[in-house]
Amino acid sequence: MRYTLHDLRRFAATRKLASLTCYDASFAGVLEDAGIDILLVGDSLGMVIQGHSSTLAVTLGDVAYHTRAVARRTRTAWIIADLPFGSYQASPEQALRNAVELMQAGADMVKLEGGEEMAATVAFLVARGVPVCGHVGLTPQHVQTLGGYRIQGKDAAGAERVLAGARAIQDAGADMLVVEAVPQALAERIVAQRRALIIGIGASSGCDGQVLVLHDMLGITPGKRPRFVKDFLADGGSIPTAVRRYVEAVRSGAFPGPEHVYLDEH
Repeated sequence: MRYTLHDLRRFAATRKLASLTCYDASFAGVLEDAGIDILLVGDSLGMVIQGHSSTLAVTLGDVAYHTRAVARRTRTAWIIADLPFGSYQASPEQALRNAVELMQAGADMVKLEGGEEMAATVAFLVARGVPVCGHVGLTPQHVQTLGGYRIQGKDAAGAERVLAGARAIQDAGADMLVVEAVPQALAERIVAQRRALIIGIGASSGCDGQVLVLHDMLGITPGKRPRFVKDFLADGGSIPTAVRRYVEAVRSGAFPGPEHVYLDEH
């Protein structure tokens, strides 16, 4: 039986939640069998599956297609599907229409990027029965306005902006929040004030869970790896073994280590 939010909160009371991106049925089975709690059908598929230089080319139809594939092979893991660029920013009504499509494809929750400017949309979705995961810090759909994939919240004004966004999204009713590529101290401030489950990626081991892009975790993404990535296949063995190593490292708090987070001076 598929996990519920109640299950995830219960798990998080005693251990960390392990999450990875997933885009197809075969990997859904491998990841679930290895103990993954949450599968994210991320718009990162635009880069690791489709070969684009960013996530911006991904369509709602793309995410729905991959969500259906993942859902067919999933028995227990909670499935989150990304609302892609341009599919939710116009109005809360647009966001609801497209969130419904992803949930009908098999998602248990939808994820959207942004801070205070998205709070009204989050509240609109939650009031209509759509579980929402927010995403603050480095938001890849904003790569052009951010000037690249840069750490967010390094100065006082930036930190307050990220913190205010995290607070607004949770106040609006989001049950989960991804915090990406921010200084560890800022991530820990968000965790200290949390009301939702906080999932980190380049944030802090103090988060309720961690997420990585599957291809990064397996060390098969070309180019320079972000600081927060660890190749769990590097020590040899099989893909299932690498995933189990990741799950164990996340649950125990061993990952991320100090080398995977951003200190204030960075």
